[in-house]
Amino acid sequence: QYQLVESGGGLVQPGGSLRLSCTASGFALDYYAVSWFRQAPGKEREMVACINTHSLEINYAESVEGRFTVSRDNAKNTAALQMNSLKPEDTAVYYCAALIDDFCSEYVRYWGQGIQVTVSA
Repeated sequence: QYQLVESGGGLVQPGGSLRLSCTASGFALDYYAVSWFRQAPGKEREMVACINTHSLEINYAESVEGRFTVSRDNAKNTAALQMNSLKPEDTAVYYCAALIDDFCSEYVRYWGQGIQVTVSA
């Protein structure tokens, strides 16, 4: 069974940091680019970061550029999103996704179940 599981979410104060992890099972994540998405209440889901299979293509949404860092460890079948200088507007459910392609595109093959990140004092 193909599965992506996120971990590491929670409540953090503004200015703080969190590291989200994404673990794949049932398939080899290294065949796929990985994107992180988020969806805040009442808003559409947006892509925040993408990394291709060999970590040579990395893209960020303008809203997180310079604060978030996406990475992957193909040997461990995992990906991660390091989030620093968090702001209340970063509050959302965050999703890990394996894309159809080995490069960053908009087409998702597998979704994680999502994990809540709340930034609040």
